[in-house]
Amino acid sequence: MASQILLRRREPWFTLAGKPLRPVQAATRISLLFLATFALAQSDSLKSPSFLGFDRNEYPGDENLRQLRNAFAYTGYWLNNPPGANANTWAGKRATIESMGFGFLVLFNGRVYAELRDSSHAAALGQADAQQAIEAAQHEGFPSHSIIFLDQEEGGRLLPEQKAYLFAWIDGVSGGGFRTGVYCSGMAAAEASGQKIVTAKDIQQNAGNRKIAYWISNDACPPSPGCSISKAVPAPASGGIAFADVWQFAQSPKRKGVASSCPGYDSDKNCYAGTVLSGGIHLDLNTATTPDPSRVRTR
Repeated sequence: MASQILLRRREPWFTLAGKPLRPVQAATRISLLFLATFALAQSDSLKSPSFLGFDRNEYPGDENLRQLRNAFAYTGYWLNNPPGANANTWAGKRATIESMGFGFLVLFNGRVYAELRDSSHAAALGQADAQQAIEAAQHEGFPSHSIIFLDQEEGGRLLPEQKAYLFAWIDGVSGGGFRTGVYCSGMAAAEASGQKIVTAKDIQQNAGNRKIAYWISNDACPPSPGCSISKAVPAPASGGIAFADVWQFAQSPKRKGVASSCPGYDSDKNCYAGTVLSGGIHLDLNTATTPDPSRVRTR
């Protein structure tokens, strides 16, 4: 009898709403509560809003930008010459864009593989370009907590020289007080062996403990809705990369063999986003988890 009393006293008790529960009951209730909380969190995450933005190589002009603000929360912003361009028409426009209420996707055009001779040369170029990106961001008035995205145009598995350049650039920009991101492919590319590689995943798997924001490109339909804007803005993760912060889902011009089946493009293959503008300004379309993906406005 004494031992029974002792066992009862030593048996742990739990309470729920003031009522005592035995261990098995408590474990069951706790499990149910955990599942309910998890389900609620998942439901809330599914309801999290996504925000529509655009990017393009040429500055659209102040008046066109005012009209674009009616549909878009943020815009891309080049710190150096965009691919194939001899000048950067975005330079000096940060204050104007910010005054209209736009958020930013701050972007630096990186090197293509043909410019990288070997890993040591590539790393040196990455360090030099990082310093150029920092100086350009400071000159344009972007605060040091801003995320600068490196434009990595070439997809598939990055070669050693590409990784050396990319990570040297990321380390240099981070060391200069800015935060870093990368614009890269979120689509699978087949290697000669038949293995399929997604650039965004390849970078993440080799990045170590570096903190990188990911702006992925996937303009194939599906998952892309094509050249389309609506109130039902897709989540960045819908582009196929769960950790994506931004998803570029439409490009101008439409890429042959990739976006051939995508709706909404004009007969000239460009994306004009419906009737947002009457001036014929073609765009690339993006969705992001925040209206300011480069975190220019908030710390």
